[in-house]
Amino acid sequence: MAGRSTPATALLARRKIAHHTHPYDVPVHAPNYGALVAAALGVAPERVFKTLVAEVDGALAVAVVPVTGDLDLKALAAVLGGKRATLAERAAAERATGYVRGGISPLGQRRHLPTVLDVSALDHPTVYVSAGRRGLQVELAATDLLALTDARTAPLAT
Repeated sequence: MAGRSTPATALLARRKIAHHTHPYDVPVHAPNYGALVAAALGVAPERVFKTLVAEVDGALAVAVVPVTGDLDLKALAAVLGGKRATLAERAAAERATGYVRGGISPLGQRRHLPTVLDVSALDHPTVYVSAGRRGLQVELAATDLLALTDARTAPLAT
C-alpha cells in the first residue's frame, strides 16, 4: 500500500520536497478518527491535520486544521473575504479534489482551491496530512505545505 503513488506523493517527489509517508490502520468511520490516527502513528495529535473542503459564499475552499479541534467556519469565511461558510457536500469535495473522504490531501488536488492552514502548524517542525489515500499520512515541513498549496495561515481551529 505505501509503495503506490498518489497525486500528493507524486507532487512531493516531483518537487523534491523532503517528506516521509506513514501507513496506518484506523477504520475511516471510527469516532475520534484523527486522535486514533495520531495514536497509530505515535505522534502528538496537535501535529496531525485534517483537510476539510468548505463552501464559502458558493465557492469551494480548503481548510487544514489539527485533528484536536474543529473548523471555525466563521473564521474561514472571514479569512477568505466571505460572509458564510459551510462544509461542502461529500460528493462536491471528492469531485473537486480527486480524493475520497478520509483520504483528502491538501496536496495534489484535481482543482486548485483557495487553501487556509491553521496557524498552529507553524509551531511544529513537521506536520502530518493525508497523503491522498485512506490509511496513509505524509509528514512534511509546514512551510513546504504552505508553499505547495499556496496557502495562507490563520487561526481556524476551535
